[in-house]
Amino acid sequence: MKLFAMITAAGAALSLAAPLLAQPVAHIASVEYKGVEEPPAPEGFYRNPVLPGFQPDPSILRVGRDFYLTTSTFNYFPGIPIYHSTDLVNWRLIGHAIDRPEQFDFSNMRTTDAIYAPTISYYGGKFRILDTCVRCGGNFMLTADRPEGPWSDPIWLDFEGIDPSLFVDDKGRAWILNNGAPEGEPRYEGHRAIWIQQFDLGSNTLFGPRKVLVDGGVHPEDKPIWAEGPNVYKRGEWYYLMPAEGGTAEDHSQTVYRSRNPDGPYEAGPINPILTQRDLSPDRPHRVEATGHAGMVTLDDGTSWVTFLATRPFAGQSTLLGRETYLLPVEWKDGWPLILAPGKAVPEFVKKPKLPASPQANWSQWKDSFDQKELSPEWLRLRTYEGQPWFKLGQGLDLTASTATPGSVSGQPAFLGRRLRNHAADVTMTLGFKPEQNGDFAGLMAFMNENHFITIGVTGKGRQREVALRERRDANQPETGVTIATAPLTTSGDVELRMALDRGSADFLWRPVSGGKWKVLARNVDVEHMASVHAGLFTGLVVGPYAQASGSN
Repeated sequence: MKLFAMITAAGAALSLAAPLLAQPVAHIASVEYKGVEEPPAPEGFYRNPVLPGFQPDPSILRVGRDFYLTTSTFNYFPGIPIYHSTDLVNWRLIGHAIDRPEQFDFSNMRTTDAIYAPTISYYGGKFRILDTCVRCGGNFMLTADRPEGPWSDPIWLDFEGIDPSLFVDDKGRAWILNNGAPEGEPRYEGHRAIWIQQFDLGSNTLFGPRKVLVDGGVHPEDKPIWAEGPNVYKRGEWYYLMPAEGGTAEDHSQTVYRSRNPDGPYEAGPINPILTQRDLSPDRPHRVEATGHAGMVTLDDGTSWVTFLATRPFAGQSTLLGRETYLLPVEWKDGWPLILAPGKAVPEFVKKPKLPASPQANWSQWKDSFDQKELSPEWLRLRTYEGQPWFKLGQGLDLTASTATPGSVSGQPAFLGRRLRNHAADVTMTLGFKPEQNGDFAGLMAFMNENHFITIGVTGKGRQREVALRERRDANQPETGVTIATAPLTTSGDVELRMALDRGSADFLWRPVSGGKWKVLARNVDVEHMASVHAGLFTGLVVGPYAQASGSN
């Protein structure tokens, strides 16, 4: 006992003599985004995309005069944004269906895991979202009395596959459709089927036989891949099934079938696909690619409109923006819908629908001084986390550095990001940061996924500070990235950091807050490696403040 007391006392004395170093805190006074805007659309027209930047897998819903839309968020939190519009063109973020960490556990999730392709519906006074949490639970449903929320905890649904959607007919009968494995052994890589099964809205349970509606795709002999994203709509006496196929890259397409019954049998339409860009010349102007995953609404005048995802590559299939949300009218011909005739390109300008105007959305400019009580819902975090808060609002943003790295799936990096909305954009940030030991770093990060990011910031080197540029191009590089440029920081005050992105290249600059010209840290840096085509295709670039502790505390 005496020896134990001596050891304990010695340990206490050592602890008092050499306390553990606290994780450093970065102070961000403001972040400002200025995108290079396109010329305005002609009077009475709108320009696509209607939701620019990382906004894939749109699902649209009409309730009276109001329209609601959701998109995929994968492992980002808050998840499943809810947008509102009255004119289908201008959209406003009104909430998130996933806004509480206890709803889902995204621990150890990669950027391309978790929340895939939500679909939103409304019936009997209740809003519902069906979705899949990939590698974190499977298929589920969320419910809410109002689209803004609050949304329920997940109601887990027991069936295989992804991309579930809900259809309720005019008699109140409900079905769930989804992408699932085909009956028997798949005949080839990417062979999938569209399934349907009845659903009890009272008990939230599936019942009755599960049936295949589509096996493979429109032309099974051609081995179509990834039949997915199915929705059913009723028009007149016909039920229309609209799934995508071809994968979510340049071969993406939208197809259509119809039946006299919700659960089939369905016949394919005479023109299929009803939307694709895969057969067009790559040198066309205002090139749009990867069109598909469409959802449809019909207006009081009988016209129909679809939202769908597409990309705007700057070269090949490369884009930093990821998959974005587009809007086009539907042409009905001989009882069949057609979005774009074969060989027709997505037009740059489209005549607006005849609807009450929503407030005009401007996604190209914003500034956040973090002077509100709550963080703007536009800011995203990687994964969910229920530990101690690592950011604080007030007179700016205090960001406590984390030992979790952006290149790892463990933990939650101290990173807040907003979607890149323009091919070319300047992002500037005012930063106050004093590294406590070698390796501490804080700055402005552009993040595509764990293997593709770049960041400009302030770090410690001995007793000196320096501005440094770090990037990660592949999984073989360090999880914090490799340093590709540095400059000594002789001032002790705050600095401004600037990231000027322009398609596949970027300039990185800095200057003391006390004034002076911008100093170039690196110019014409190749950032094409962050294009979504190199990072799983699913997400887009997000940019914002980031703080990293060295991990040797």
